[in-house]
Amino acid sequence: MALKITVIGTGYLGATHAAAMAELGFEVLGLDVVPEKIAMLSAGRVPMYEPGLEELLTRHVAGLPGSSGRLRFTSSWDEVAAFGDVHFVCVNTPQKHGEYACDMSYVDAAFASLAPLLTRPALVVGKSTVPVGSADRLARLLAEQAPGDGVELAWNPEFLREGFAVEDTLRPDRIVVGVTSERAEKLLREVYATPIAGGSPLVVTDYPTAELVKTSANSFLATKISFINAMAEVCEAAGGDVQKLAEALGHDDRIGAKFLRAGIGFGGGCLPKDIRAFMARAGELGVDQALTFLREVDSINMRRRGHMVELAREAVGGSFLGKRVAVLGAAFKPDSDDVRDSPALNVAGQIHLQGGQVTVYDPKGMANARQLFPTLGYAPSAREAVRGADVVLHLTEWREFRELDPAELGQEVAGRIMLDGRNALDPARWREAGWVYRAMGRPGA
Repeated sequence: MALKITVIGTGYLGATHAAAMAELGFEVLGLDVVPEKIAMLSAGRVPMYEPGLEELLTRHVAGLPGSSGRLRFTSSWDEVAAFGDVHFVCVNTPQKHGEYACDMSYVDAAFASLAPLLTRPALVVGKSTVPVGSADRLARLLAEQAPGDGVELAWNPEFLREGFAVEDTLRPDRIVVGVTSERAEKLLREVYATPIAGGSPLVVTDYPTAELVKTSANSFLATKISFINAMAEVCEAAGGDVQKLAEALGHDDRIGAKFLRAGIGFGGGCLPKDIRAFMARAGELGVDQALTFLREVDSINMRRRGHMVELAREAVGGSFLGKRVAVLGAAFKPDSDDVRDSPALNVAGQIHLQGGQVTVYDPKGMANARQLFPTLGYAPSAREAVRGADVVLHLTEWREFRELDPAELGQEVAGRIMLDGRNALDPARWREAGWVYRAMGRPGA
């Protein structure tokens, strides 16, 4: 009999996972405690921008014209427990307020609600990013509170990149499963049979290793980004060109070219909070010295935002008072509307607090940006955002911004000064149109 799958938590991770499981042919029931979210998903709409996700949902949500009907949503824990053979827990694990540590309250609440209702064999699969050691604790909770026999835990970390989440779920570059039994491994091989057959490698390991894979991967990526940003600081002092430096480094197969673009650093809901939670957990385990380098990684990253503010202040004559500043970008990365810990909005907010008249435009992140920074100005297009600006800051590398016509934009501004916080624009094009172009870590730029 075909496995039935539930997905607990239908945020960014959960909604994508639920739709992907339906695409792979499974009957899926998604649960969330927010009624508005259930209503939206049941109508085939998603509460965030993610390319391809809404189309995937509408192909499978029950009741929609032409759908497979394999995907439904509910707020009933009893219905979920009765329905599922495999339960994926996809709830959020934010950073605790005032601490580096991870807030496990949503994960703990999900397990506490589900466990007492599991009266038959089931596999509960954690996908949330958690501190190492959490799976062992949650496995004990299941053993104590689930009344049925054959209730097991597995840990299967997610590796979604915002903007590529659908592809990363259907065709992952690796699948990691932390299990304690052959039965759990067999069930997960069945769940992921299609991507495994398509060439996605499966790594079978224990709970702690599975938990560490995600935080280790994010820590490595954060380190690589902060490394090239540190090199940008050195290049500025020494007269070097960080873009040419990154190009040369990227040709080394041991290093690779990805994540070597210097700029204002990383943000979002994963990398910053994950490396901080990793440091906090290392301290609890008594191995905090092993991860002290991550403090500098975090520090370099935050320093880049302040450096962009300084460049902008210098560009407008030393003070933002009475100056108009256009910010192109609000999302923390392109192809997303996620503004959590966005470097672009952080820079915009700092300039605003220092007296600048800031106007922001982003192709998809405007509504979320307004909620987070309601006192900033917002414009419906790049052209309107830069109108009358003394300086323009390019802070999120959307394709739309790379394709802007510098000559046309130059007709709208008060001063043709472009500060490229992502090293993504073509300096020659902008300079030919009469702009002063400057980017981090590049001479004459």
